[in-house]
Amino acid sequence: MELILKYFPDLTEDQISKFQKLESLYQDWNLKINVVSRKDIDELYLRHVLHSLGIAKLISFKDGTKLMDVGTGGGFPGIPLAILFPECTFHLVDSIAKKLKVVAEVVEGLELTNVKITHSRVEEIDDKYDFIVSRAVAAMPTFVHWTKGKIAKTQQNELKNGIIYLKGGDLAEELQDYKTVSIYNLNDYFEEEFFDTKKIVHLPIKFKG
Repeated sequence: MELILKYFPDLTEDQISKFQKLESLYQDWNLKINVVSRKDIDELYLRHVLHSLGIAKLISFKDGTKLMDVGTGGGFPGIPLAILFPECTFHLVDSIAKKLKVVAEVVEGLELTNVKITHSRVEEIDDKYDFIVSRAVAAMPTFVHWTKGKIAKTQQNELKNGIIYLKGGDLAEELQDYKTVSIYNLNDYFEEEFFDTKKIVHLPIKFKG
């Protein structure tokens, strides 16, 4: 938890309380339904919570922003972002039901009212969002195909509406066809070694392929 306060010192008491509860909720539920590896549970705040909040170093979402977290898995990056941005709405989607059972219990345990959960493939979701966020569930061309037509045209944030993707490694080949893509290194924001190879990819919806 100290790690979160190190980079986000202005949290409200309610936000601090919710972030503190995350660990026990995940530890408890992970024993019943394994969604996070043992090593990752031991480093939950570093590998999952702070990693998810890297997006908040790139953009502070305005109140009313609508986001979909595709392939949310155990609820990342959606749940940490939903705690940080209580006036934004988050739609967490995954095709694996057992993972969403844990997500639903964590959301209920935290009393998060700005999160909706759907067991579905993203192609079957019929709605539009300011941003679609994810943690490396597929190569970008595949992800773009899955989420086509789901980005809202009207813009309310300084960052252009589109995809915000957390990914690591060398992305040059994967992103070579996207002329308007921006890549941000997470180690510019966080000093821990874990972030040395981690990046945020922003792809505005009006891109040329």
